[in-house]
Amino acid sequence: MLPFPYLVFQTVIDQGTFNKAAAVLNVTPSAISHSVNQLETELGFPVFVRSRNGVKLTPDGEKILPLIQEIINDQSRLEQVAQQIQGLDTGLIRIGAFSSACINWLPPLIRNFAKKYPQIKISVRQAGFSEITQAVKSGQLDLGLTMLPENEQGISCEKILEDEIYCIAPKDFQVKNGHSVSEEDLVNCNFILQQSDYDLDTKAALDHYSIKSTAIRFSIDDQSIVAMVEAGLGLGILPALALQKMQGEVRILPFSTPFYRKIALVTSNQQRLAPSSRQMIKNVHELIRRRYPGGRLTMEAESA
Repeated sequence: MLPFPYLVFQTVIDQGTFNKAAAVLNVTPSAISHSVNQLETELGFPVFVRSRNGVKLTPDGEKILPLIQEIINDQSRLEQVAQQIQGLDTGLIRIGAFSSACINWLPPLIRNFAKKYPQIKISVRQAGFSEITQAVKSGQLDLGLTMLPENEQGISCEKILEDEIYCIAPKDFQVKNGHSVSEEDLVNCNFILQQSDYDLDTKAALDHYSIKSTAIRFSIDDQSIVAMVEAGLGLGILPALALQKMQGEVRILPFSTPFYRKIALVTSNQQRLAPSSRQMIKNVHELIRRRYPGGRLTMEAESA
């Protein structure tokens, strides 16, 4: 049986306030406060900073988060194995993914998984690349779909797909060679992209074509980038996966020198995976192999 203060600790982190955690656990806020005080007394240091806006972890709380999360995860795995021994397939899989993976991959993955394992619950967190990686590392997520991290300790990562990066232009935008965007087409052009995308592979493409940071504007999401390009406010840069269900009167043009976003599947190397999570990982690989047998996504390959 999981110690209640540990469950309270996790729930307060997830919910952000004692009152919301109390509602989720169906106890009083004073019971939440008592459990947190009990945990802090046992540990010998505070784990939360309280304020009118809610709570956040102290630096010491951040240090113990992966350890408590591992205890919680071990308890969940124990319950799953016990239930499997009794002939049941139950449990919880926590998946993190960026926007276009949530839109294009998770619906069929979850639908097909649920048909085969109807008793297993699946929770999804849509977030930015770094947030997903850190949540997997701390044990708050079982697996994540994100951009391939660089030199990140504490996780296991596997590149599952190369996703070609494209230039998004207004309908009347003309390129000199008639089919792809080269550096001479981009003189004095502004680019619109998400702040989280201005890193790693996307930045490498922009740097290659001598796009300075002063010529870059940031937008909220992929669809708003297309809308701004359609309105003539600049050019966009988006990978093929983000363009699968995108709408707008724009041109999607390859760059003369292609660049690819590297998508990875990440898990913690500190946390042991439950059987249900291992099965979901297997299903992710099967979906990628079936849709992209060459391991690369391009607009041409998708339309073929």
